[in-house]
Amino acid sequence: MDVAVLEIGGSHVTAAVVTPETWDVTEVDRAELESQAAAQQVVTQLADAARKLPLANGLAIALPGPFDFATGVAWYRNQGKFDQLYGVDLGAALGNELGNELGTDRLMFMNDAEAFAVGEWTAGEVRGVERCVGVTIGTGIGTAFLADGRVVRDGGTVPPGGELYKTTYAGKPLEDAISARAILRRYAESTGRTAPGVKEIADQARVGDATAHQVLIACFTDLATALAPWLERFGVTHTVLGGSIAGAFDLIHSSLPFPVSATKDTEHSALIGAAAHYLRTCP
Repeated sequence: MDVAVLEIGGSHVTAAVVTPETWDVTEVDRAELESQAAAQQVVTQLADAARKLPLANGLAIALPGPFDFATGVAWYRNQGKFDQLYGVDLGAALGNELGNELGTDRLMFMNDAEAFAVGEWTAGEVRGVERCVGVTIGTGIGTAFLADGRVVRDGGTVPPGGELYKTTYAGKPLEDAISARAILRRYAESTGRTAPGVKEIADQARVGDATAHQVLIACFTDLATALAPWLERFGVTHTVLGGSIAGAFDLIHSSLPFPVSATKDTEHSALIGAAAHYLRTCP
């Protein structure tokens, strides 16, 4: 059974169909998303994207937190995205918007970092690995700890909720040390110059800018220090990196002293993971 999937980011929504037999992804559409618009406008944008998909068998949706993935209620506040959805039952709103077009009332929501990790376990860098971790780094840091392909969120072997960003590092929130904004801040502090993005810092490092390279190494050394104890507790044998930083893996892999690789498919892993999870939970 093909699975209809939406992947929702802060600035875009991707509508795709995933074929489980081969895990091929047919990207139907990728549209810009006005995530700070009024709640009804955001819902309308998402419903318009969903209508491009065959919805008779339901819909899987991967999106960032804070979000109650079980109930479909959004809790975004001061996130720079979706602030107008705070307290909105997005599942009910989308169901009402789509009406009879959604052939079943099955709407499944999944954390996008977890979807990425499950996608990599299903058809990527950690395929079939018994215990692994997916780490995504962009505006923030997302993590998912998998045992036999299933997300583990509880117990003393994983961070609270399985989310490393909820921990502290050097007495501050971890994302102050490792995130896109942390990298940009360190670069500005080290050079007195402002970089437009992490990609530009990586580009400078590749052409011999030692300071740019050192900034990246320093941030990922902090990530390694924060992550390593959890890898040991959980018994992780391989880690996969995703998100916008995956493209700089050639520059920073030496700072990660454990088995790790970067995704080869930054566009489709979360779509595949959401589809795989949907098939498990909504048979």
